[in-house]
Amino acid sequence: MAASPPPLEDTLITGYRRLASGAAARPVVDLELRVCDIVLSGLFLLVSLPLTLPLSLVLLATSGRPLFYRGQRVGYRGHVFTMLKFRTLRRGAEERLGPFLGDELVARTRAETTRVGRWLRATQLDEVPQFLNVLRGDMSLVGPRPIRPRFFEELATELPAYWQRLVVRPGLTGFAQIRRGYETSMAEKLAHDLEWIADRSLRLYLRTVAATGWRVLRQAVRGAFRPRD
Repeated sequence: MAASPPPLEDTLITGYRRLASGAAARPVVDLELRVCDIVLSGLFLLVSLPLTLPLSLVLLATSGRPLFYRGQRVGYRGHVFTMLKFRTLRRGAEERLGPFLGDELVARTRAETTRVGRWLRATQLDEVPQFLNVLRGDMSLVGPRPIRPRFFEELATELPAYWQRLVVRPGLTGFAQIRRGYETSMAEKLAHDLEWIADRSLRLYLRTVAATGWRVLRQAVRGAFRPRD
């Protein structure tokens, strides 16, 4: 009887070790960034409690359980982790949206978004639970945005350099996010991600966090009064 194929996570880890084993290690820089991740994410979670607790109650009252969206994403060195967000879509939407990516995913997601979810997405408050992912080491504040395993495997076939994203932790934000929009091609996003991986430093990290904070603040103010459809 033929042996069953290895789990996708094992395939990703093996691919990382094979293709990224020659990447230049930067242990001192990565340690500095990890310390900043722990300090900043912990501080943000503490300061945001007066907002996130009542927000959680509103979500439970209007949309019911589950409170969080939990999605599988490819992380550091190919390990698959569970990414958290406040749930902004109707129940079962994740399964219905699973096969889609890019512009079609954007359009279908809008149709599945709840009224409160639309406001959360416009203000980007739905992303707050990801600070828990940062605190426990699944993610960083800065890095390539995490992607679902099935799409990662496809993109790694189309764009061989895509494996290099696994050299660092995926991020809440990154060069691609502060420079370009969501609809930017995967190849162009990868170019920005590879630039971060090659040049990552504490200075660039803090600059990216500050730029993202300012952009999110402006977007949150606009979105609070004019949620997008």
